Amino acid sequence: MARMTDRLRQDVADRLKRITPLPVRRALIKVRLAARTRTARMRTLPDVLIIGAQRSGTSSLYKYLGRHPNVAPSLRKEIEYFTVDYPRGELWYRAHFPLTVRRLVASARRRSFVTFEATPDYLFDPRAPGRAQRLVPAAKLIVMLRDPAERAVSHYHHSVRNGLEELDIGEALRSEDERLAGEVERALADPTYPALALRRYSYVARGCYAEQIERWLEHYRRDQLLVVRSADLFTYPRETFDRILDFIGLPRWHPPEFRNYSYVNTLDGDYPEPPAAVLDYLEERFRTANQRLVALLGEEFRWDAQPAR
Repeated sequence: MARMTDRLRQDVADRLKRITPLPVRRALIKVRLAARTRTARMRTLPDVLIIGAQRSGTSSLYKYLGRHPNVAPSLRKEIEYFTVDYPRGELWYRAHFPLTVRRLVASARRRSFVTFEATPDYLFDPRAPGRAQRLVPAAKLIVMLRDPAERAVSHYHHSVRNGLEELDIGEALRSEDERLAGEVERALADPTYPALALRRYSYVARGCYAEQIERWLEHYRRDQLLVVRSADLFTYPRETFDRILDFIGLPRWHPPEFRNYSYVNTLDGDYPEPPAAVLDYLEERFRTANQRLVALLGEEFRWDAQPAR
C-alpha cells in the first residue's frame, strides 16, 4: 500500500512539473528558499554530494535517493554552490537543507538520516573540490560516468534544445578548444566569474574524467568516493542502487520503479545518430583520456565492457 501511495504521489508531482511553466517553478523555489534562509543557522549540511557527470543519469539518481525513507534531499537539484553561487555564502547554502533537529530526532529513534544534493558541474569545475572540502570534508562523493562520446553528443543536443548552440555538431566540436581558451584560468582567478563558455561548450572536455576525479582526490580520501557507470544503473538498477546505498550507509530500499528522469533517454537519446566523421573524431579525442580512466579506476571502466550487476 505504501509503495502504491508513493508511486501515485510521484506521478502527481511529475504531472504538475510538466504543466507548470519553468519560470513559475523557479519563482516558487525562490520564495521557499527566502523563507528557509531565516532558519539557515539551524540547518544541517549535506552528508553526500552527487558531483557529476553532466548528462550521465544524475537526475534519476537524485530522484531515487531522494525518495528513500531515511533521506532528506536538498530543496532542489543543482544548487551550484561550489561553482557559480559560492559568493552567496554558507547560510544561503544551508537554507537548501533540512533542520538539524531532524537529524537529532532520527538519532534518538536509532534511525539513519542522510541529506544530500546533486550538482553535475561540481565534477568538472576546478574550483569545486577545494571549496567543498573546506565546508564538508567528511562528505561522501558519488560520480556517475557515461561513455564520453555518448555524453558529448547528448550534451550537444541538450544545448541545442535550450537555445545555447547554433553550430552543427561537427562545427561545435571542432570549435570547442577555441571557445574554451583561457576559461579555466579566468575561473580560478576570479571566484565570481560565471564561466558560461566553460559550462556550455565543454562537450569533449567534460569527458576527460580521470583528470577531474584526480582533482577531487587531492582533497578527499579514495574511500569517500564512489564511481558508478550510468549504464550499470539503468541496466541493473536494483543491484547498482544497492551498491550506492551500501556506500552511503543506508538500509536497503527500492523505489516503486526505476524510471528514467532525464529529459531524454540517458543512454540512447531521442536525436539522430551523429555522422560517422563525428564519431571517429570523438573516438580519437577520447582515446588517451579513456586509457587514463582505466588506469585510475580499473578495467570495468572500459566503455566497451558489459554493464555490471
